[in-house]
Amino acid sequence: MNQQNVGPQLRARTIELTEEPDLLALFPADGTAWIRKGEGMVGIGEAARIEGADFAAAEAWWAELGSRIHHESDLDEHPGSGPIALGSFVFDPAHTANRSVLVVPRIVVGRRRGHSWVTMITGIDEPWPELPQAEPAPVAPIGAKVVADSLNRQAWLVIVAEAIARIAGGGLEKVVLARGETLQAENELDPRWLVNKLAASYPTCWTFHVDGLVGASPEMLLRREGGLATSRVLAGTIRRSPSAGSGDTAAEELDLKLAHALARSSKNLIEHELAVASVASALEPFCSGMNVPDAPYVLELPNVLHLASDVTAVALPEVSALRLAGELHPSAAVCGTPTGRARAVIAELESLDRGRYSGPVGWLDAQGDGEFAIALRSGCLDRADRHRITVFAGCGIVAESDPIEEYAETEAKLLPMHEVLGLL
Repeated sequence: MNQQNVGPQLRARTIELTEEPDLLALFPADGTAWIRKGEGMVGIGEAARIEGADFAAAEAWWAELGSRIHHESDLDEHPGSGPIALGSFVFDPAHTANRSVLVVPRIVVGRRRGHSWVTMITGIDEPWPELPQAEPAPVAPIGAKVVADSLNRQAWLVIVAEAIARIAGGGLEKVVLARGETLQAENELDPRWLVNKLAASYPTCWTFHVDGLVGASPEMLLRREGGLATSRVLAGTIRRSPSAGSGDTAAEELDLKLAHALARSSKNLIEHELAVASVASALEPFCSGMNVPDAPYVLELPNVLHLASDVTAVALPEVSALRLAGELHPSAAVCGTPTGRARAVIAELESLDRGRYSGPVGWLDAQGDGEFAIALRSGCLDRADRHRITVFAGCGIVAESDPIEEYAETEAKLLPMHEVLGLL
């Protein structure tokens, strides 16, 4: 575990802003970001960070750090205001060369539900940092192309067929398999470009950037706000019409047929039911008054349709968003059922270091409120070569899965990152 603190005692100040900030204009290439529908927060600089910690150690570190911060604010208590930590966690610590990370920005600019603010952190005897200014325009990727694939089409069909055989053999109900592509551009990739484009193209998703991990996730693993815990479960997917959202009548009719087929697909309903059950089971010991929907709804994204369910519950007062995210991960939506067996099959068959892909990514404040999405529709920038990025996509395999259809699903899920990198 590696950690860096700015000193034994810190001070923080939160100022309410009278004008709404353009968060994306303030986001620097080495900053952190969490954006949805134009709201969220961007982090500039670092007051502290911890790497390689599991959920419990990260939470303990954050609590100890918070006890040393003297915070003054002219803003009424608001989720996400004040000092926050933004982090992303690896999918499987036992099978990765990557490290989880939790970053406390020196400056946070936030915008949420009609309130805007800036929070600054510094040492007790140090001056306040200067307020951030708009960054130069982001730089588009040039000539990006796929240079490596963790599994080509034929290899993918083989491992999916093997997973289906394992399920048929008993002891495994579902396993989520993923593949990765490494892309290289002629110029250094600019995280600001990726974040700006993802936020614009997928406004209802949670667009994020934490320590080189960038994406736009449709799946909220856990939100805790004022004691209310919410988890959005996505499992069961179908690709939309290429003309979806264009206003074309034929395309809209096809989309309706696809949504109907998705909602009636036994394969997708089984996959979804397993994912919902895993979330409800993980939350139950830490919550009360849980509501689990009887049936999913169809969530529309620009390129795919998902079966979705929103599970809600009242969190116990002492249980933070980070604790709940740690209890939920890995859910059946990204791992499988039963968890231990699915995780072992993933490690055996995938031939892929997922790193922080499909792990929790999000933020936590001093009150224990926060949001953690699953790092989907995402990629990780290469630390050693900023021309390169590895992007990921996966899908749930159950007894009724078809390997060819599952490959097509991964192709559809790679589209968001392909689009922002200029491949389409």
